[in-house]
Amino acid sequence: MTGWPDADLLAVWAATSPEALAVIHAGDGSAASRNEPDNADRLTYADLDALVDDLARRLSTLGVCPGTHVATLLNTGLPFITVVHALGRLGAVLVPLNVRLTGGELSGHCERVGVETLLCDAEQVEQATAVAEELDIDLTIGRVDDEHGNGESADTDPVRVWSHDPADSLPRVERSPADRRLVLFTSGTTGKPKAVPLTTGNLVASAVGSAFRLGVVPDDRWLCALPMYHMGGLAPVFRSTLYGTCVVLQSTFDAEYTPAVARTHEVTGLSLVPTMLARILDGDADLPDSLRFVLLGGGRADPVLVERADSAGVPVCPTYGMTETASQIATARPAEAVAHEGTVGRPLLGTDVSIVDEQGTPVEAGDVGEVVVSGPTVTPGYLDDAVTERSFGPRGLHTGDLGYRDDGNRLWITGRRSDRIVTGGENVDPVEVREALCSHPAVADAAVVGLDDEEWGERVGALVVVSDGETAELERPDSEALRAYCRDRLAGYKLPRTIEFADALPRTPSGTVDRTAVQVRLGNPE
Repeated sequence: MTGWPDADLLAVWAATSPEALAVIHAGDGSAASRNEPDNADRLTYADLDALVDDLARRLSTLGVCPGTHVATLLNTGLPFITVVHALGRLGAVLVPLNVRLTGGELSGHCERVGVETLLCDAEQVEQATAVAEELDIDLTIGRVDDEHGNGESADTDPVRVWSHDPADSLPRVERSPADRRLVLFTSGTTGKPKAVPLTTGNLVASAVGSAFRLGVVPDDRWLCALPMYHMGGLAPVFRSTLYGTCVVLQSTFDAEYTPAVARTHEVTGLSLVPTMLARILDGDADLPDSLRFVLLGGGRADPVLVERADSAGVPVCPTYGMTETASQIATARPAEAVAHEGTVGRPLLGTDVSIVDEQGTPVEAGDVGEVVVSGPTVTPGYLDDAVTERSFGPRGLHTGDLGYRDDGNRLWITGRRSDRIVTGGENVDPVEVREALCSHPAVADAAVVGLDDEEWGERVGALVVVSDGETAELERPDSEALRAYCRDRLAGYKLPRTIEFADALPRTPSGTVDRTAVQVRLGNPE
């Protein structure tokens, strides 16, 4: 299962099924898109293969070759999917960067991975240029959107890749399942995002395991309205190419337009986070009868939401996954999700899940412990060897999540040892937010926790202690001032939405911050 393929999958399908539909780009939800949801860009496998081949030849002349780490600052769309396949054709490594991060966060990611080329579109030119200026390396910046009708570049723009002369031929690339294909970043418990490499074998194993759980038919169309700089947004792209089916791209989610796109293009699969599904169910828009599954991940799926979906005839499949496992670990089919309230289902084919106690010993069914995962989807290790050593044990990757299994091997997730906050499908590390708050000269200490939020699942909350003594003369900041201060240091989704002040942080008898007490103080019930 994991030894195949060792070929360029896109080229294989272009040769065997050239007229099969590969991509539908349904727009960005703008007024023009809404008025004509069927006015979408369509590419067959032959069309996409030709476009990718051209881009690969142009990138080759810029020095992109096997093993080169190429970062992207792109939103979901045709340029992104073309870059994904062009880099794969060249044997290069894709490093998708979150466009919502600050310049400092982005430059730090590029430096850690050793990025040599940064690709962007017109919208991210300024952001990409700022990243390059912060790095003390020779970084090539290229724009990849001109071919898709987004206008001409100014003379001051980076290299326009599509206007660059292509190479006459591409070098032969020896392929292996062990080849590094991606490096993505995810928040950890130390405050420093972890760099996660994924191999071709990881991606293939994930696609095969998902196919056995969700099923695949030749006419499948998987709608991706999630950001492609996350694994949840990239997975449908890789999987559809493996299956030889069609991926439908939507640049941004919209509670009215996304269902319209799904109906217009007779979508059979849809990836959403719980907040997105709740917004669709709250509105008047209907999802199409063609849907076989709605893969629901990126946060806890409330049983009430699952029941609402079932009542509305939406085939919802709650899933539990990680960047480190190339997406899904366990997934429940719709009937199972309703019959066993709160479960995320059984592990996928090839994935082994253990529940262990603090000593690493497996616990009995029904007992809560840490979730440990092993199998062909699991990353071979983080880029930081010390992090790998801390995170992997004899049974596999220690996820930091708490959960239990029943006698039928169904999995429930009950919490997170790392106290990560998941807001709208985005992971937020409390340590990182605390460090930003405490860098303010008038802040002595802070505790950052996740608070229940009906719309986003969780929101970031902070209890702040203001300095006295040497900084007593400083103006006491209010919550808005602290948010404004953090806005230059943190991505928008990491900003604390609830900020209150205290003379001291509540602590346990051992002296650690009492996080439950902080949550109660900030408005969460006990």
